[in-house]
Parts: sequence; C-alpha cells; structure tokens
Amino acid sequence: MALCWYNPNIHPFTEYRSRRDSFVAFAQSQKLPVVMEDEYGLRLFLKTVESRQAEQDGWNRCAFCYQLRLEKTAELAFKNGYDAFSTTLIISPYQDHDLIKEIGENAGGKHGVAFFYRDFRPLFREGQNLARESGYYMQKYCGCIYSEEERYCGRK
Repeated sequence: MALCWYNPNIHPFTEYRSRRDSFVAFAQSQKLPVVMEDEYGLRLFLKTVESRQAEQDGWNRCAFCYQLRLEKTAELAFKNGYDAFSTTLIISPYQDHDLIKEIGENAGGKHGVAFFYRDFRPLFREGQNLARESGYYMQKYCGCIYSEEERYCGRK
C-alpha cells in the first residue's frame, strides 16, 4: 500500500501547499510510502473549466476534477504495480459518490487496475476529529478556486 498525491485542482497555492504538507506529514507519521505528482495546475485547470463551461451549458466542473484526479491515480497505480486504487473523496458527505464511483471504475478499466469503493461517509466526523486531535491541517472548502468562492461568498 502507498498513498498518492495528485491534486492540481487545489487553489490558491497556499491551500495547495497546506494540504500537500499535511499529507506528507501524515504519510511520514504512519511510515507509509508516497507516490507524489507535485503539480500545481492553476492555469490549466482554470483554462479548461472556463472553456468547457462556455462550450457546454450545464457542464460539471466537479466531474472534470474527479476525472482528472482519478485518471492520474489509476495510471500511477498501474505504473507502480498496484492492483487497485481509491480516493479520500469517498469519506466526504459533500461529494457525488455515484459519479466518483462511475469515473473511478472507468479510469480503473482504462488502466487495468480496480477502483476500490466503500461508502466511508459514516466515518466523516470521526475522521475530522482524529485529524484535528493530531494537529493536521483541516480544509475549509472542496479545493478549487470556484469552491473557495462558493464557501466564502455563499454562491453556488
């Protein structure tokens, strides 16, 4: 087992760095190996979201985010010899689990690794409490600059 970091959708950079550094600290504390793709992708993410939203009414930026992350994770799992991969997204009650599962299974099929899905939402509050007690950084919004705006400006 290894932990994988690939989150080019996290913005701004200070948020990206806080989450990445907390991830690394956790992995080190648990003595778990890490596969890192340390790519801050602000410009590409914004360009893609803006162009696709202009082209397609009702286009789902969250689906793009899931696909971006799960495709790369499946690819890295295959390249590193793992037979399965998963995501921390599946503990969140704020994420679209059906869509994550569909995209994860498609990415796994494309790269020859299984997508491991379990509904961990019942453990969400417990996980938050453990992270807080351990002093890990706690995110305040999903990750992209659009979700930050929604969180702090109340827009959806």
